[in-house]
Amino acid sequence: MAIKKKLIYRGAEAEILLSKYMSYKAIEKKRIEKGYRIKELDHKLRSLRTKEEAKLMIEARKSGVAVPIIYDIDLKNCTITMEYLKGKRLKDILNNVSEKEREKLCKMIGESIARLHSNNIIHGDITTSNMILFDGKIHFIDFGLGEINSEIEAKGTDLHVLMEAFEATHFKHPNCFDYVLQGYRSILKDEAEHVIKKIEEIVKRGRYR
Repeated sequence: MAIKKKLIYRGAEAEILLSKYMSYKAIEKKRIEKGYRIKELDHKLRSLRTKEEAKLMIEARKSGVAVPIIYDIDLKNCTITMEYLKGKRLKDILNNVSEKEREKLCKMIGESIARLHSNNIIHGDITTSNMILFDGKIHFIDFGLGEINSEIEAKGTDLHVLMEAFEATHFKHPNCFDYVLQGYRSILKDEAEHVIKKIEEIVKRGRYR
């Protein structure tokens, strides 16, 4: 019997579908075909990016960062089937909790990013839309723009994306990013200062363009 799938979200690069894996509720992320590319090249690129994203998720979990459990990787259909998290996006709750709880959550975010960066994992799109609070942990999702990169510039850019996301979505709570950096420093210690200095450089570059 065919499994019924429900489209949850369709972006420029992928479809997110609610599905099932064996008896488990699951999420499928399927990379979308690009009609403007040669078919063989398109499949090769989508398959490679599917493989790379799955690898980053596995490495993130090894680093101690909560991510959905991967159930299946289908390179032929460019699909990752993963755990369905019955939680809430940080974007939807961060503005509505107490300041004490907001501080706690933001420090947890910073600690998780530090664990990624300590293993040279760059998420590529760190926003509160890509974090789900489930079972007391902040789970990071959507590593589609991620990479392995040891450069300070890449780590600074990763955090700068989050800083801008806070300014756009959680602007009524200006301490959020400071709390994130406190969590980041608590894991990386002195190493964190090089990345934080790089964020300041990136901000200055943006001002003088």
